[in-house]
Amino acid sequence: MEKYAIVETGGKQMKVAVGDKIFVEKLNAEEGKDVTLDKVLFVGGDATKVGAPYVKGASVDCKVEKHGKNAKITIYKYKAKANERKKQGHRQPYTCLVVKAINA
Repeated sequence: MEKYAIVETGGKQMKVAVGDKIFVEKLNAEEGKDVTLDKVLFVGGDATKVGAPYVKGASVDCKVEKHGKNAKITIYKYKAKANERKKQGHRQPYTCLVVKAINA
């Protein structure tokens, strides 16, 4: 059975396995550098480990592939009978990580 983990980063939780490419909230790290995610909630595979809330001593090693911005979303605000309209756009920055190893 393949080893996987559930990690928390940027206020979100995601399931990762070795070789996965994940998109997370922007991290303060340069492209090509290594990043360690230490908020591991669960490690699965042959031996299962569940954290309360985090698994002690577990971490996930990743490499920063690139930084970028998601597609633009458009926000409309409108109030009826008040001639009030506002159009706004937003592009959320992200960091693309490649999972190298799961240490548990």
